[in-house]
Amino acid sequence: MEHRLMTFSEKMDISMQSHKLREEGREEEASVLYRTIPLAPYMAKCAVKYLGVDGLLQMGWNLAEAEAEFGQDWLTQ
Repeated sequence: MEHRLMTFSEKMDISMQSHKLREEGREEEASVLYRTIPLAPYMAKCAVKYLGVDGLLQMGWNLAEAEAEFGQDWLTQ
């Protein structure tokens, strides 16, 4: 899925879809879907600090908000 910025409404819709999948016992699908919601920039910075760049990237989060705030090359600086 494309990493992009989202409106609050889009984030809530995805969160609710993810919750429904969890209720159905579809944990992996729910987790993958939830990570399409852009990770808050401060959370992305913390993840890099504690997990490293590779660890953060392996988790598969949408990093569009961090890129918008810190620049596209923030992970390589």
